[in-house]
Amino acid sequence: MMLIAESGSTKTDWVLVKNGVVYQRYKTMGYNPFFHNETIIYNSINQDREMQSISKQVDHVYFYGAGCSSNELNAIVEKALQRVFTKASILVDHDLLACALATYQGEPAISCILGTGSNSCLFDGENLIEQVPALGYILGDEGSGSYYGKKLLSDYLYNKLPEEIKTQFNTTFGISKAEIFDNVYMKPHANVYLASFMRFISSFSKHEYVDQMIKTGMKHFMSNHVCCFDNYSNMKVHFIGSMSFIFEKQLRFSANELNISVGKIIKQPIDNLVNYHIKYYSNN
Repeated sequence: MMLIAESGSTKTDWVLVKNGVVYQRYKTMGYNPFFHNETIIYNSINQDREMQSISKQVDHVYFYGAGCSSNELNAIVEKALQRVFTKASILVDHDLLACALATYQGEPAISCILGTGSNSCLFDGENLIEQVPALGYILGDEGSGSYYGKKLLSDYLYNKLPEEIKTQFNTTFGISKAEIFDNVYMKPHANVYLASFMRFISSFSKHEYVDQMIKTGMKHFMSNHVCCFDNYSNMKVHFIGSMSFIFEKQLRFSANELNISVGKIIKQPIDNLVNYHIKYYSNN
């Protein structure tokens, strides 16, 4: 049996495939080697009863994750997985490759991630090109959940939120500047904390403030991560992740302003990724 995983910073989708057919699905927290060491990843997976119950039956693990962008970082995840799935061969690669495989339609295209974080690549079926780096939630992650969460909190603290949004924010969260600072500057996983405000932001999706904020973020992302590729206006640009799916209207608006041709918009790449592996590795 083979186990396929697609992991962002917030959650990991796992699919177990047996004899070329989807057998079971699982969810765990997200694992990013920038923020999680081998012990944290191992303990989290090993303590999950469902994952533990299949650990000795899995022959192959294909793990695609945020932050898995170098041999050193990939080794952190690989070692943790090998401790759980002791009989399996382990492959760890970048979530950008998962994005590319999940959106590939037989011709060169730009594939983008818009979830808790953001990134992009050009994929021609064989070669994956990352023109500009992902800078993370402090310096980059334009158009992502953490990006919008940061904007919401800064506008709240600067007293720049529209009155109705500010009132609802206080009612919903009732948090102080000290609590926000503690979560952003002192506690781990600040990117996930920032992105957690997307549910609140989405509830005001028709408000002019949110509509404009999302459009600005989408345009900022595409200007940096799509327009950097030569001939970007002559290729399809695919998007995966919750931000692109939930805010498709704003995404298309911003893309049109930059002469970008939108291709697929997929909330979760896992099903397309599984289909790719079944097609090429169905004997496992």
